[in-house]
Amino acid sequence: MTAGEGKAGMDERTGGIAERKADHLDIVLSPRLAGPRAASGFDAVRFEHVALPEVDLDAIDLGTRFLGRSMRAPILISSMTGGPERAGVINERLAEAAEHLGLALAVGSQRIALEGRGSGGLDGALRRLAPGVPLLANIGAAQLVAGWGAEEARRAVGMIEADALIVHLNPLQEALQPGGDRRWRGVLPAIAALVEAVRFPVVVKEVGAGISGTLARRLVDAGVAAIDVAGAGGTSWAAIEAERTGDPRARAAALLFSDWGIPTAQAIADARAACPDAVVIGSGGVRNGLDAARAIRLGADLVGQAAAGLPAADRSAEAVVAHFEQVIAELRIACFCTGSPDLAALRCARLLPPVG
Repeated sequence: MTAGEGKAGMDERTGGIAERKADHLDIVLSPRLAGPRAASGFDAVRFEHVALPEVDLDAIDLGTRFLGRSMRAPILISSMTGGPERAGVINERLAEAAEHLGLALAVGSQRIALEGRGSGGLDGALRRLAPGVPLLANIGAAQLVAGWGAEEARRAVGMIEADALIVHLNPLQEALQPGGDRRWRGVLPAIAALVEAVRFPVVVKEVGAGISGTLARRLVDAGVAAIDVAGAGGTSWAAIEAERTGDPRARAAALLFSDWGIPTAQAIADARAACPDAVVIGSGGVRNGLDAARAIRLGADLVGQAAAGLPAADRSAEAVVAHFEQVIAELRIACFCTGSPDLAALRCARLLPPVG
């Protein structure tokens, strides 16, 4: 081990993936992240206020459908993870809240569970806690060029009885992470082969740097069922990796890229323009229900939120329910004040032109 490498540099040699993921949770929950931050772009999106909405607030319909299931609001509780024991508790709380509110739930990476080093609550019990909601499994794209394929994907989906599989893209994080996956050649063909080999829908998402309209189109052409743009403006995994390393050079490199990525608002609009008929999920820096409304207006079918709900998930299922009830209430107010009786109308709500 080189001087200053620290515990992060030992991750893969000591089997410390679980410890690394627990570190990630602790860092996201703390306010100590250094470095610049990208803006999501949502603050530049301003609705034209409708002083005569001609709709009853309580009658607004936020319902939608995803993966063949009904949802009471267009919100995906996005992937959160951690060490197996802690992740298990968090996943249980999220599942209970998703079922109570009629929201979709995506689990964090199942690599630890698939490799037999702890389930992290990722088993059939999760589906029993959330029998009626869309549930998404999750594996990393880098694993698809490291020997994983349809068999592992089927196991990931089967172990939680999921409706679909997320394949997550995190090249920036892997480039900055000691022991990270450097082999990314051939990932797109591997995704296309996976889509062809399995019968369940495959969703592709970034983890915080965004998916461009051009790439979204290529992924849809490869058969991907939905795109989660997960743009810049939310959790910066570069900033998180900067906090984990004791190597000054590695920290400097990570901080340099802490504001890297496509702002979420731009990524949503570009993905929708490039893929007018695709399912687009908008995540990355969605702070509240107004941001959710902005994401839907820009072209998102669903809105994903993870880090903003993590403090609640670390406390209790009741806290998670209260958090997302607030998000839903704020989304409903945005619909009300744009005269939108449902999500279809919100997608056509008038926006104010940029000032100047």
